[in-house]
Amino acid sequence: MADQSDKSVSAEGIAEAASKAAKAGGLPPVHLWNPPFCGDLDMEIRADGTWFYQGTPIGRPAMVRLFSTILKREGDSFFLVTPVEKVGIRVVDAPFVATDADILRDRITFTTNVGDRVTADAEHPIILRGDATEPRPYVMVRAGLEALIDRKTFYRLAAAASDGPGGRTGVRSAGQFFALEP
Repeated sequence: MADQSDKSVSAEGIAEAASKAAKAGGLPPVHLWNPPFCGDLDMEIRADGTWFYQGTPIGRPAMVRLFSTILKREGDSFFLVTPVEKVGIRVVDAPFVATDADILRDRITFTTNVGDRVTADAEHPIILRGDATEPRPYVMVRAGLEALIDRKTFYRLAAAASDGPGGRTGVRSAGQFFALEP
């Protein structure tokens, strides 16, 4: 993999291309884009959802939101992609954090740290990793990109939980049952 030493790829250039793609409305069609790999960018998404560029937190929420719309996962690797560029970035855990949820009797809709809203359903399951002493709950946001469900939101889910199939405790959303225990 190439490094960032030639400076041919920059966060500013990626942001400009993403901004042009975003003008069409909605999320850019990153699943249709397969540009050549241009190297790794010194960008990292930490486990708490904070985005860093060259070791410094990105302080502009609008910039983080813009980058989040062009994030793509391929296997265990993450990239920012535009129609003409693809750069690798590091993701410590999950690229997003679910910071809130609207918990209704038959529907749970999560809000992420970058403003995405997703309802838990068959395509957007709640996934539990870890163990009983340290559960790690996630919700699928889009195309292999997950959000770690933050502690306060997980506690709210647990408070709304009921018994389900096999005596497991969990929640229901959009006709699906999601266990909240390993």
